[in-house]
Amino acid sequence: MSTAILTGQPVPGSSLEGDLRSLGFDVRAATDAADAETLLAAVPADQRVAVVDARFVGHVHALRLGLTDPRFEAAAIPGAVTAKSGARPALARALRIASSDASNGSVVVGIVADRVAETLDTDLHRPELGELVAEVPRDPQARNEARQSVASVDDEAIRLRTAVKSRDGFFTTYCVSPYSRYLARWCARRGMTPNQVTTASLITALIAAGCAATGTRAGFVAAGLLLLFSFVLDCTDGQLARYSLQYSTLGAWLDATFDRAKEYAYYAGLALGAARGGDDVWALALAAMVLQTCRHVVDFSFNEANVDSTAANTSPTAALSGKLDSVGWTVWLRRMIVLPIGERWAMIAVLTALTTPRITFYVLLIGCAFAACYTTAGRVLRSVTRKARRSDRAMRALADLTDSGPLAELLARLPLRGQPAVTRLLALACTVLLMYTAWSDGPGWSVVVIAVVYVLVSADLIKRPLAGPLDWLLPPLFRAAEYGTVLVLAAKADVNGALPAAFGLVAAVAYHHYDTVYRIRGNAGAPPHWLVRAIGGHEGRTLLVTVLAALLTAEDFKVALTALAVAVALVVLFESIRYWVTAHRRGAPAVHDEGEPA
Repeated sequence: MSTAILTGQPVPGSSLEGDLRSLGFDVRAATDAADAETLLAAVPADQRVAVVDARFVGHVHALRLGLTDPRFEAAAIPGAVTAKSGARPALARALRIASSDASNGSVVVGIVADRVAETLDTDLHRPELGELVAEVPRDPQARNEARQSVASVDDEAIRLRTAVKSRDGFFTTYCVSPYSRYLARWCARRGMTPNQVTTASLITALIAAGCAATGTRAGFVAAGLLLLFSFVLDCTDGQLARYSLQYSTLGAWLDATFDRAKEYAYYAGLALGAARGGDDVWALALAAMVLQTCRHVVDFSFNEANVDSTAANTSPTAALSGKLDSVGWTVWLRRMIVLPIGERWAMIAVLTALTTPRITFYVLLIGCAFAACYTTAGRVLRSVTRKARRSDRAMRALADLTDSGPLAELLARLPLRGQPAVTRLLALACTVLLMYTAWSDGPGWSVVVIAVVYVLVSADLIKRPLAGPLDWLLPPLFRAAEYGTVLVLAAKADVNGALPAAFGLVAAVAYHHYDTVYRIRGNAGAPPHWLVRAIGGHEGRTLLVTVLAALLTAEDFKVALTALAVAVALVVLFESIRYWVTAHRRGAPAVHDEGEPA
C-alpha cells in the first residue's frame, strides 16, 4: 500500500481523495507542512509516499503518470510529488525545508508539493502530460476553469493512445496496434499482468512451431495464424505495461528473451515440418538464426558504443537521414526495409501458410541479408566521421560483448602486440578464411590451424580499449566467426542430426549473448566472469568445435555437438534465471525498453 499525504483541507466536492484511492493510495490529510512531516515519518520506510496539494485539479491519468510509475525513485507533476523508498530521505529533507520556509510553521495550500519538488535533492522525473490537466488553482474562478479543462479532455483516450510504442514498424503501427491496445485495456481491467500476457505469447508461438512441425498444409496454415496471434499478444504485453504502468526488470527480460525464443523455436518447427515432407532445411534454419542474431548484435554493439555520446554526428549520412526523416513516406519505407519484428513475422507467417519451409527460409535470408547490409553500411558511414570520444562505460560494454574467454585472456598477456589496424583486418580475414576452409576442405586440421590463428588475433584485439570508430564491429564479427564455423562444420559432417545439434548449440550460445546485452542495458554489467570462463568464451568454443570435427567421426561429432549444446544451455540458463529472479525479488529498478523494433 502506498500513502498520499494531502497538504491542507480537502476542497468540498473534489474527487481528489477518491482518485488517489483508485490508484492504490491510503489518503491522509495534513493541516500544514509540519504535520505532513509527522505523517511522513509514520509511514513504513519501504513504502511509496506522495505529497499532494489538497486543491489539486487534474486527470486521474495525470496522477497515475506522476505518482505510480515504478521506474523512477522520485517524480513530480504540478501540485504533486512522490518518492519510493530510495528517495524517501530526500523527500523528508525537502518537506522539512518547505516547513521551515513557511511562516508560523505552515505553508499556504497550493505551494507545498511544488516547493518540495523544487528542493528535492535527487533525480526527479517529470512526465510529459501533453493535453492532460494537472494544476493547483488559487481561486474559485481558476478552479472552475480547470475543471472545465478536465471535462473537455478524454484522459482514457489519451491513456489508450500512449499505450502504443512511440516508435514502431509499419505493420505493427497500422495492422496490430489499432486493436491490440483495446486488448491491453481488457487485460488490465481483469487484473492481468504483462508477464502473464508475455507467457501466453510464448505458449502460442510454441504451439505454432508444433503445428509447423506436423509438415501438413493444414499445420502450416495454423502455424501462420498462431504466429500472427502470438505477435498480437507480444504487442499487447508492452501496451498493457504502458497502460497500467506495470514495469519491472523481470518483465523487460522476459519480453526480450521470449521474442528470441519464439522466433528461433518457430524456425526449428519449420525445419522439422520440412523434414517430415522429405526436405532437409536445417542448414537454412540455422543460417537464418545466425544471420538474425548477428543483425541484433550489430544493433546492440553500435548502440552501446554510442550510448553516452554527447557530440552531434555531423556526417553526410546523418544529415541525409535527418532530411529523409522530414518526409513521411521515407520514414516508413526505411523502417520496413530493415525487417523489424512485425514485418518479419508477418512475412514468415504468410509464407508458411502459402508456400513451403524452403521458400520461407530463402525469402527470409534474402530479406534479412539486405536489411543487415543496409543498416550496417549506414552505421559504418556514421562511425567513420564521428568525432565524439567513446566513454569508459561504452568501451567496457564493448569488451563485455566480445565474450572473450580464458584462452584469449591468457594469450593477451603475451608481449606480442600487432598494429591495431592490421590486427582488425586479420580478424576479418581469419573469420572469412575459417568458414571458407571449413566449407572447401571439410573438417580437418587445416581448419584447426586457422582457428588457432583466429584465437591469437582475437586475443591481441582485447589488449587495448575498444576506442576505435569501428570497434563496435568486433562483437558481431566474433559472433559470425563462431556461429558460422559451427554451421559449416555441421553441414559438412553430412550425417543425420548434426545440423539440429548445431542449431541447439548456437541457440544456447546466442541466448548467453542476448542475456549479456540485457544485463548491460539494465546497468547490471556483464554476466559473472566464472560463467564466461565455464563456457569457454567465443574463441575457446570455436577452437573446440574445430578440434572435435577434426578428431571425431561424423557420428561422434554429432554426439559431441549435442552434449556441448546441452552443457552450455544448462549452465547459461541456470545462471540467467537465478540472476533475473533474484534481481526482481530484491526490487531492482523497473525497466521498460522502448528501443529499436527488434
